[in-house]
Amino acid sequence: MSFRPVTDVWILARPKVAYYGAYPNGFLERANTLLGITNTSEVLHVCGGKVRHYPNSRCLGENHYTLDMDEELKPDFIQNAMDPLPRSGSWDAILIDPPYTESDAEHYAPGKDSFPSPTRLLSNALRAVRPGGRVGILHYVWAAPSPRDLGRPLALIAVVAGYNNRMRAFSVFERPA
Repeated sequence: MSFRPVTDVWILARPKVAYYGAYPNGFLERANTLLGITNTSEVLHVCGGKVRHYPNSRCLGENHYTLDMDEELKPDFIQNAMDPLPRSGSWDAILIDPPYTESDAEHYAPGKDSFPSPTRLLSNALRAVRPGGRVGILHYVWAAPSPRDLGRPLALIAVVAGYNNRMRAFSVFERPA
C-alpha cells in the first residue's frame, strides 16, 4: 500500500449501558476527531440507534442523525443500512457500528437474517458522504470499499475495552473530492 494511515491502539472503558449496540466510553470523542466532525457537521450514525445513550452527549451535535432497523430505538431513519442511505451525497461524515457476526446479530431486534456485510456498508456509506467526506466503521475486520477507488484509507485503529474482550478495528476512509 502506498498510503501511510494513522495507526493507534485505543484502550477504552466498557459502556455503561447494555453492551450490545453501545460504543465503548471515550470512543466518540476520538472517532469524531478522525472523522473531522465539528459541532455543525451533518453526521449519520448507521446501525447506531443507541448512540443517543452515549454518556458524553457533547459528542453528538444537533446535526447528528441515526439510522437503525429497530423502531424501539426511535432512530431518525428506520431502514436497512444495506439499502441506499438517505440524503445521499450530503453527509459530512458517517459512522457505522453494525453487528460484527451473525451470532452478535441475534442480540439485536432485526436478528441474524439482517446481518450486514461490512464491505457493502462501507461502500454504501462512501457513496452517501459528500466529496471529501469521511466514513468510519467499527468492526472485527478491516473492510475495504468496493470499488477501491471509492475511498482513500486514512486511519486504522485497534479498539479494545478491557481484558478478555475482542479487539475491534476502527477504520476511517475519505471519499475523493
